[in-house]
Amino acid sequence: MENEIYDPSKFERPSVTVDVIIFTIKDNSLKILLIKRGKWPFKGYWALPGGFVTINEPIEMAAKRELEEETGVKNIYLEQLYTFGDPDRDPRTRVITISYFALINSKNINLKASTDASDAQWFHAHRLPKLAFDHKKILEYALQRLRWKLEYTTVGFKFLPQKFTLGNLQRVYEIIFNKTFDKRNFRKKILSLNIVKTTKEIASHVPHRPSRLYTLRKSIGEIIKIL
Repeated sequence: MENEIYDPSKFERPSVTVDVIIFTIKDNSLKILLIKRGKWPFKGYWALPGGFVTINEPIEMAAKRELEEETGVKNIYLEQLYTFGDPDRDPRTRVITISYFALINSKNINLKASTDASDAQWFHAHRLPKLAFDHKKILEYALQRLRWKLEYTTVGFKFLPQKFTLGNLQRVYEIIFNKTFDKRNFRKKILSLNIVKTTKEIASHVPHRPSRLYTLRKSIGEIIKIL
């Protein structure tokens, strides 16, 4: 059978971009990392870090490259979130974007805007400025996914240091879900799941009665119903 010859010129080629959602807990609130665009379109608007994927570049590598170029953030684990492809989402051309997200501790991050970003800052997740493109829609989906993951996985522990109090853990959940949990019930549920273990150490330099420090157990399955 004669091999068919593929002619790529017969098909239109949409562009592919990556957008990265970085969550952290800072100043007792859930924050999202945004960059201020320095070029058209949406020059001067705040947006998610991201950019175009080059022809020979793996998608995840593009996400990490763009994140580092625009914010200075590097060497973090990114998880693929979702693909957004409305035909009119970008005024430049037909653009399909693949989004990634990560949860980090902001204490070790030194933000530094560069390339086509004129600034990079942390913003309160529930008090965001007007965003470029469809980034508001992307962020809303990312926050929904984050809350789901906190209900059924131990991903929320990524916001905490290696050693933490149960009060620290409860505060993470309250910040992300934007609600208050009963202290006794939350503590009872966490301890019943056997996902943390005591370090036999006490938190120091706190304004209230010192609390015992815990750490996350290493051998835990991927899915566990926390809430």
